[in-house]
Amino acid sequence: MSSPTDPSSSAVPYSPGEVLALISSGSAATRADIARITGLARSTVSQRVDALIAHGFVDEDNADGGSTGGRPPRRLQLRTEEHAVAGVDLGASHCRVALMDVGGAMLATREDPLSIADGPDVVLRHVERTMHTLLREAGREAGTLRSIGVGVPGPVEFSTGRPVDPPIMPGWHQYPIPEFFAAGFGVRALVDNDVNVMALGEQRRAFPDTRFLLYLKVGTGIGCGIIADGRLHRGARGCAGDIGHIRVGDQEEECRCGNSGCLEAVAGGAALAGRLAGLGLEAASGSDVVRLVKSGNREAVRMVREAGRAVGEVLAGLVNFFNPDTVVVGGALAAVHDQLLAGVREAVYRRSHPLATHVLRIEPSRTGENAAAVGAGILAIEHALSPAQVDGQLARAMA
Repeated sequence: MSSPTDPSSSAVPYSPGEVLALISSGSAATRADIARITGLARSTVSQRVDALIAHGFVDEDNADGGSTGGRPPRRLQLRTEEHAVAGVDLGASHCRVALMDVGGAMLATREDPLSIADGPDVVLRHVERTMHTLLREAGREAGTLRSIGVGVPGPVEFSTGRPVDPPIMPGWHQYPIPEFFAAGFGVRALVDNDVNVMALGEQRRAFPDTRFLLYLKVGTGIGCGIIADGRLHRGARGCAGDIGHIRVGDQEEECRCGNSGCLEAVAGGAALAGRLAGLGLEAASGSDVVRLVKSGNREAVRMVREAGRAVGEVLAGLVNFFNPDTVVVGGALAAVHDQLLAGVREAVYRRSHPLATHVLRIEPSRTGENAAAVGAGILAIEHALSPAQVDGQLARAMA
């Protein structure tokens, strides 16, 4: 999951953590591979690898490593048995927790109905209990947990992991989520906006060869996660991609942010449900909109397609500006992607420059409802396997 870093940024060329990054990314499978890639002396490679084996990061087996004669090289692989992470997806009305090993394999998962409006104490205590339950189910000790990733439905200052004025999260403003998990599990928790971790999960799992990707979450609200040159882009303070409050044309619908004509107020699931309810239909949320579309209700189908056009109007500007090669649409309304994406594609291809759309793919999410939990888990894995983190652990162990 991790990727090698530039050795020139480290005081020690190709530190043990950077060597682990070569192994975990699949770039190196043997000691000879490491020597060839890094240019390190064989004795230095052995020193790095032996340290990683001694501290439980790497296994070395006797399988044939592609020898062309003589004694076959032993293969190196990431040790996953003693290293787990948790990915937490907190939605407006649900909590999904995924326990994964550092190789990315799913160990256990659970989803519960839970209102984010219940506040941080209630919600995070529930998450804590769920994590202990999943660790028991997977036969893992709490001490094997290395990191926790958390996605929340609101703006987050990533450097501190604290929500900032989240509109649907009363009581969460500046709440110290990382400190809560550090007290309970003794590990680092990384907290991000849910659409950012969705983008990360989608790119790493479904589109690993895509370097420039936009992930649109179209649910109760609308947001955008940005992968730029293979990295999650958060902007200066963590609020990049907040497209739900871009004004759409001459629309005047009032938005919960206090402005009017915002994309979320025009095309979000809550807005569509409100309009359908005004027509006498039973609709209180985006999931009700999906239900009506799937049942063939003409008004619901029409509104979702129009919502797709509104999203496409904004997306066309993003495509011209950012020039992604893939746009992924997820969230509750993506469950009726045939109707939604028809409107999105119509607007994007009409308003974007031909060069920007020449190889552009606009597709529904492949990770589906697990996108945020998986993405949060990957966020945790990439932290746990980062060279700085690994080198720090080795330094503390040898002190």
